[in-house]
Amino acid sequence: LQPSGRGVRLPEVFCIISCLGCFGLFSKILDEVEKRRQISMAVIYPFMQGLRESPFPAPGKTVTIKSFIPESGTELIELTRPVDAHLEHVEFQALLQRLSPHLILHIFSSAVLERRLIFLAEELSVLSQCIHAVAALLYPFTWAHTYIPVVPECLLDTVCCPTPFMVGIQRRHLARVLDQPMEEALIVDLCEGKIIRAVGDEEEILPIKLQNEMLASLSRHNNNNNVHTAEQVNVLISEAFVQFFVRLVGHYASHIKWSKNGSGTFQERAFCKAIPSKSSRRFVKKFVKTNMFSLFMEEAEKSRMPQEAYFQKKIAEYHEQKKHRR
Repeated sequence: LQPSGRGVRLPEVFCIISCLGCFGLFSKILDEVEKRRQISMAVIYPFMQGLRESPFPAPGKTVTIKSFIPESGTELIELTRPVDAHLEHVEFQALLQRLSPHLILHIFSSAVLERRLIFLAEELSVLSQCIHAVAALLYPFTWAHTYIPVVPECLLDTVCCPTPFMVGIQRRHLARVLDQPMEEALIVDLCEGKIIRAVGDEEEILPIKLQNEMLASLSRHNNNNNVHTAEQVNVLISEAFVQFFVRLVGHYASHIKWSKNGSGTFQERAFCKAIPSKSSRRFVKKFVKTNMFSLFMEEAEKSRMPQEAYFQKKIAEYHEQKKHRR
């Protein structure tokens, strides 16, 4: 923000740091901060105190903050946390404009098995947008390893890490990156729209039938199609990848054994055996060993009543459609 007044003034930065991706809620808080800063810095403090004293809302819930503004009186500010924030601040168009549908699926295949991924671009905004979009393709699962959308030059040796990572590096550092003693990694050039280095089996990771369906969906909404808005593209692309997970692991709740004290235990073997397709079962046997799946199941084992989130809704819709097809 540019402070009011005359003469040379340095801009001020107000920043929210959080492990939660509730961008809409945080944006509203920053709007309120900006409104108060235009009056004076002192008017911000009571509002921030009210925030600190209020519990962070649970998914789908709202908290109300009372705040006094001189000449306007007391305002009631409602802050609502979305039930499901998986598409907030995501732009799949950024990926579609730079990469072919085939390459996007290769990247998704690597990410879903928690491999090492390096993205290259000159512009920091391109790196940030594209990596955020790739991470969002994994919904309802969350990338659980090193995640640095823009790696500073002093941390380039991150690419030597033996554990999984998803990082963005400015293209001018490519030679240095390639000189590092790296283990197998997928290196994607977002400027040229190509993969510089791959493991080699990316085409074989996903079940072929589901892979072809996602490929068809991505091809319909690539950058040559200007029919849809950015928001519509987000929903359509997200839907294709969510359906992939619905069909492969949407039966997980049926394979949680509940004890009398209310704690659940996931029955992994029965879960995998319940998948009729051999190629799908082969993929799922690898997927259940990932950190992202383990973390998802840890949450699922805590309560018989899952959040009525987008993924749960899609599972219910899928089962309903299967009933009608019988």
